[in-house]
Amino acid sequence: MTEAVVHIEDFSYKYPYSEKEVLHNVTLKIFDRDFLLLAGASGSGKTTLARAIVGLIPQFYGGEYRGEIRVFDMDPSLTPIYKITEQVGFLFQNPENQIFMTTVLRDIVFGMEFRGFPREEMEERVRWISRELNIAHLIGRRTEELSGGEKQKVALAGLMVLKPRLLILDEPSAYLSPAATKSLLELLRRLNKDLGLTIVIIDHRLDLVVKYINRIVVLVDGEIKLDTDVRSALQENLSKEYGVNMPVISKLYTELKRRGVYCGTPPLDADELVSNILVDQEGGG
Repeated sequence: MTEAVVHIEDFSYKYPYSEKEVLHNVTLKIFDRDFLLLAGASGSGKTTLARAIVGLIPQFYGGEYRGEIRVFDMDPSLTPIYKITEQVGFLFQNPENQIFMTTVLRDIVFGMEFRGFPREEMEERVRWISRELNIAHLIGRRTEELSGGEKQKVALAGLMVLKPRLLILDEPSAYLSPAATKSLLELLRRLNKDLGLTIVIIDHRLDLVVKYINRIVVLVDGEIKLDTDVRSALQENLSKEYGVNMPVISKLYTELKRRGVYCGTPPLDADELVSNILVDQEGGG
C-alpha cells in the first residue's frame, strides 16, 4: 500500500483580521509519488492550503488554525520552516518573492551553503539542474536582469538542488510560455517517475497539465468537493459543478460522446483522442 506523506485532518484556517475561514474542515492525504493537481476557482483556498503544508501558515501569516497537518511526520505549525524545507520544496507563484541573491549562481547554491554541502557536491548539483532546466547560460547573470520566466526557472533550480521529497508549485505556468510550461512538466514527470518525487501543482491551465497528473483535488469555497483520478474527473462537468475551466479536449470529448461518435474513456490530449477514435472505427468496421 502506498504511503501517505501528507496527512491533513479536519483542518480549518482564517487569516488575521478576516471574519471568514478560507479553509473549512479539510481532510486530505497526499501519497508517495502522487502527481496531484490542486484545482479550484480563484479564492477557493488552494494557495492557503499549500502554505499550511510548508508551515508558512501559521508561522509566518498567523491567524486561527484548527485541525492537524502532518508532513513526513512533522507538524508544520511547530517545526522550524528550514527543517520542513529539507523535505518540501515550495515554488511561489511570484518568483520575486523567492529570489533574493544578486546572481543566479549565488541564489541557486544558497540553500546548499546554508546546510553545509561540500563544494564538489554543490558544483555537481548545479551542473545537473542547469542541464535539466536549460539554464546554464544564466548562471553568470545578475538576477535583476532576468525575465519573469527566467526567474521562475532559477527559483525552481534553488529548490531542486536540495532534492526534496515533495515539491509544491503554485501557478508555475503564470510566467512561462506554453512551450516552456510543457518542458517544465516533462521534467517534473521524469522526476516523479524516475526519482519518486511527490508533486503537488496548483494551476488553472488544465489543458497543459492533465496529461501529466494522476489525481485531481478540487476546492470550492475552502472545502474539498472532488478528489479522484484524472480520467474520472474529466467525465464530470468541472466548469458547471466546481468553477474549474475544462480542457478543450474534454469539451470536444463530451460533444463527440453526445453525438455517439466516441464513447471511450476521456482522452488527455488530442493525439490520444484521435488514436482512440481510429481504434473504435477499426473495431466497428
